[in-house]
Amino acid sequence: MNNNTNNNVHVQEAEQEINIRALIEQYLYYWKWFVLAMCIALLGAFAYLTYATKQYTVDAKILLPDESSAKGELAGLADLASITGSSGSSAQVMDQIDVLKSRRLINKVVEKLKLNVTYQSKDGFHKSFLTADQAPFKFVLLNDNPNYLDTVRGGFEIEILSATQLLLTDTKTKKDVKYNLGNKLNTAIGEIMLIPNSGIINKVVGKTFEVSVQPMVKVREELVKAIQISPNTEKQSNIINFGMTLSSVKLAQNIIDELINQYNVDLTSDKNKLTKATSKFISDRLAIISGDLSAVDKNAEQFKEGNQLTDVEAEAKLYLETASESDKKVMEQRTQLKLVDYMRESIKSNKAELLPSNIGLQDLSIEKTISEYNKMVLERDDLLQTSTSDNPVVQNINDNIRTLNLNLMRSLDNYRAVTQLALNSAQGKKSELQGKLGNLPKTERGYRDISRQQQIVETLYLFLLQKREENEIKAAATPDNIKIIDSAYGTDIPVAPKKSIILLAALILGLIVPFAAIYLKFLFDNKVQSRKDIEQAMKVPVLGEIPTSVKHVIEENDRSPLAEAFRILRTNMNFMLGTKKDQSKVIFITSTTSGEGKSFVSTNLAKILAMSGKNVLLIGADIRSPRVLDYLGLSHLQHTNIGITQYMINPDMDIANIVIKTPDTYKFDIIYSGYVAPNPAELLMNGHFDDVIDYARTHYDYVLVDTAPVSLVTDTLLIAHNADLTMYVTRANYLDKRLLNIPKELFEQQKLKNMAVVLNDVDFARGYGYGYGYGYGYGEGNTSRGFWKKYLEKFINFFSRK
Repeated sequence: MNNNTNNNVHVQEAEQEINIRALIEQYLYYWKWFVLAMCIALLGAFAYLTYATKQYTVDAKILLPDESSAKGELAGLADLASITGSSGSSAQVMDQIDVLKSRRLINKVVEKLKLNVTYQSKDGFHKSFLTADQAPFKFVLLNDNPNYLDTVRGGFEIEILSATQLLLTDTKTKKDVKYNLGNKLNTAIGEIMLIPNSGIINKVVGKTFEVSVQPMVKVREELVKAIQISPNTEKQSNIINFGMTLSSVKLAQNIIDELINQYNVDLTSDKNKLTKATSKFISDRLAIISGDLSAVDKNAEQFKEGNQLTDVEAEAKLYLETASESDKKVMEQRTQLKLVDYMRESIKSNKAELLPSNIGLQDLSIEKTISEYNKMVLERDDLLQTSTSDNPVVQNINDNIRTLNLNLMRSLDNYRAVTQLALNSAQGKKSELQGKLGNLPKTERGYRDISRQQQIVETLYLFLLQKREENEIKAAATPDNIKIIDSAYGTDIPVAPKKSIILLAALILGLIVPFAAIYLKFLFDNKVQSRKDIEQAMKVPVLGEIPTSVKHVIEENDRSPLAEAFRILRTNMNFMLGTKKDQSKVIFITSTTSGEGKSFVSTNLAKILAMSGKNVLLIGADIRSPRVLDYLGLSHLQHTNIGITQYMINPDMDIANIVIKTPDTYKFDIIYSGYVAPNPAELLMNGHFDDVIDYARTHYDYVLVDTAPVSLVTDTLLIAHNADLTMYVTRANYLDKRLLNIPKELFEQQKLKNMAVVLNDVDFARGYGYGYGYGYGYGEGNTSRGFWKKYLEKFINFFSRK
């Protein structure tokens, strides 16, 4: 059982290796197309890298001010937020990033740098972006209406004729006009003016530039997408990173630097507005509170004069402090009573267990007794882990615990009595002080109300004065809103297009395109290609595969793959026929349609059998379309010999008269079909063809019968009973797979005796078929394989084993 399982595994692995090898070989057959596609793709990639506009990256970094220091006491809440996982600083940074990305701020950058007008220098097919400072002239739209700037669109090609004159070409209308620098010019997009850059224009005479005008709205939206603004990766960081990829390093630097500048100006403007609003508010409030303070002071003065008050405030204050101390003592004594009652209840409900200690009793002796009590309880519990309660030591400790318990209760009772006396004394003193406070003049209480109001107004007044001073100092100082860590910076090393990625993509594209084309070719190819197609369609045995060849007939002592294929076919055919040596064998060769090579197989098989010393007769039974003599190059014999058609019409003649004995150099005999009869089916039905077969069986070892295609006529089926073996020829890359239903039906219904398939015209170079043994040790199969083919085979074998 294990041996069978192992054999099945090996067979499956071998089949998988063959399938993978065949698949790889099918694609490697078209290796020239792969090489051509990759060369074209690489040439396209190099052309793209040569003429594509280079992209450069520019970055910058700023530090936002830490506003937590200005929050005062609220800064603690920010620290608490950082502990719990939230980040006030991160929220501030994200808010400021949204401000930096706002269209309002970016629109200011567009307006300041005039980004709706772009400049490019042309050098053949190559173009380079320029900033306004790098261009030899400045392009000015004289209409500065915002609505106009949001809709205007156009472009010009400008050739520098001299330091004062240009040739201006509208890219839409293609109209040319000579223009003198500094003059107004009416164009399709409105009035414009070009102002020369005297330091540059003299150096670029004869060169061509392009100017493009885009709507402000479009430029702004593109800039919003182009500028990358991100926070620092570390938490609690106030650093903001800027990045931008553009075809001009200088232009990208100008944009980012201007964005930072506009943001700083925006912050400064906001702070100035806030400072002014705060100053106005404080001044207004000071004017009101100043009047309130004067009124309260006057009320206090009038109250004292009217009630002839002295400094009784100090006396009232003393009474209040004493009363507060008295309240504190009463609370302490009441607390001690509560603790005593709690401890008494604990002792009563406790069954020789631990008692609470250090609960706040002010009697040190009680605390000491509790400590000794707990110590004995712990000591007893330790002994009980290793002995019983009857142990004398344990009983002695229990007695001591009970004694301490009683002493503790007596101490608590005594302490409670003392505490109660102290509480009564404190309550009496408190009542006395409350009586004295009640006797204070009502006028003093009225004065306290006025004084309290006076203090509130005065405090508020002083606070506003302080804030006004701080605000004025802040307004006078130059605000430092942000700190620029790194100004916009970029290198001359382009980040796009990436040469390695483009070349890799070209190589991949050069592989994918031909692979996809070949795959689609295979996908839509409905022709039979290999024996696998036959084996999947039906369970007919496959005798062999005949390779594609330019030869029609094999030669003597031929060792080509074609000859070897027919030798293998001869061997497999004998296995199908059995081992009876003395019996003549009749082999029918047929096909589905014409043109599949049955005559080719018949003639070459006859020659291979004759080479082995056998007596062979080849019968051309396709009386509708005879081809046997044509394949053998014996067409001239048709005029000097009679064929099988004449015999079936006149069966009285001797069959030996229609046999062509070993014509030319061939070592086998031939009966050709004869002339084309008007009623071939009826001729085959008259039974005289059986006489020809009976004659052949008695005189020859092998009788090969080249018959008509089975899908076109019934001729073959009328005489099929004479066959010992029927070779069904199927031509690769010729027969439609759907027509395999015909041999399948014939095989299943046994209309053709001992049927087996021969696959003809297999192109092994394309990876179809197995090709085992073809050319082994002979010219084509050995030395003609080049050095590279050997390593290619190793490559295929390697991937086949995967």
